[in-house]
Amino acid sequence: MYASENYFPRNEEELCGLVAQASSEGLPLEVCGNRTKRNIGRPLEIGVKEGARLSTRQITGVTLYEPQELVLSAHAGTPLSQIETLLDEHNQELAFEPSRLENLFEQGEDAEATLGGVIAANASGPRRILRGAARDYVLGARAVNGKGEVIKSGGRVMKNVTGYDIARALAGSWGTLAVMSEITLKVLPKAEETRTLVFLGLPSEAAVSAMSTAMGTPYEVSATVHLPPEFVARHSDPDIAGLEQSITALRLESFSASLEYRAGRLHRQLKPFGAIYELDDVRSRAFWNDIRALSFIAKPTTDEDAYLTVSTWPLWRITVAPHQAAKLMNALTTQLEGSRAAYEWSGGLIWVEVPPATDASATMLRRIIAEFQADALLVRAEPETLAAVDVFQPLPEGNMRLIRGLKEAFDPHRILGPGRMYTGV
Repeated sequence: MYASENYFPRNEEELCGLVAQASSEGLPLEVCGNRTKRNIGRPLEIGVKEGARLSTRQITGVTLYEPQELVLSAHAGTPLSQIETLLDEHNQELAFEPSRLENLFEQGEDAEATLGGVIAANASGPRRILRGAARDYVLGARAVNGKGEVIKSGGRVMKNVTGYDIARALAGSWGTLAVMSEITLKVLPKAEETRTLVFLGLPSEAAVSAMSTAMGTPYEVSATVHLPPEFVARHSDPDIAGLEQSITALRLESFSASLEYRAGRLHRQLKPFGAIYELDDVRSRAFWNDIRALSFIAKPTTDEDAYLTVSTWPLWRITVAPHQAAKLMNALTTQLEGSRAAYEWSGGLIWVEVPPATDASATMLRRIIAEFQADALLVRAEPETLAAVDVFQPLPEGNMRLIRGLKEAFDPHRILGPGRMYTGV
């Protein structure tokens, strides 16, 4: 194999051969599908030897789909859109509603997220607050470890736990442990109808309280979001984008009769927070598709200066206990004036844009994150910033020992994405 080359194996056998050869030569590999998330993470630690790129984009196709059993298996390079189209034909879906992280970056016309990329990033969308994360739906996986060996874990039903933790470990590993070749997932039926309850003009503290109150009811709210005016302006619906005030939205999904009852109950319980408006099924689906697509942080406004601001401001993804969300942002904006945030998962997920600054801003943010026992990922920044700071949340030494142990077991020669997540791993 040669450094700086791109390799596109056509099947698992070729994948094994390429990884084994790279391992024997000590050649670092950037593991990817269509590279739609290539800008997330630190540059690879390649030492004195330049790395090569290994893509699964030609290992495609659905290998098993049993709608009645709610099970689907597909090769890692299969486009996500192909899988979602197939599921839609049977009125089913990926319940974790994968977020479209690829929309946060400029992409080529043919760039499309793959199933392997979605699972490797554990890309979970708005419904994660009710239904769980991407890793919770992984029943099994086939992958090639850093020695070029095929590893298999899991099965086709949730109760089969043989090796299940290995399959779940690969979710969120960003291609640093093994190269997935096939993934088996549990799928679920689509909801018959969707309805959204909307508050206008709530400040962030009241919005977090309203969202948390709604999630504490038995009415199965399936998604929540609070967008400040700056982010509302980027929504694809011109009526919503022109509101010029914050939006706090709560989604309900189910059968029509059930929705009527649950919406009525929520109206009464949330009345203290102010007037409540509703979006019908069509507008609800469009609204939440926009949230899932991350348009509120990916889409620039029409103003040229704003476009430059949106594209160059560092973007952080922070997870925290919901009741701490507003307090964390108050502390952050005190130190980093001008920062702006959108809240998902009742405040458990915060998307924060901070003004361009020196590396010291990342240090300051990490200090505040530690105070609130939160976790932060630097999703988008200039290349020099990504190379200089911890992109993924630094972990306690006990956790890092476990991670280094996993890396040693899966990839002892450290050729798969070295340093992408953590320095020295």
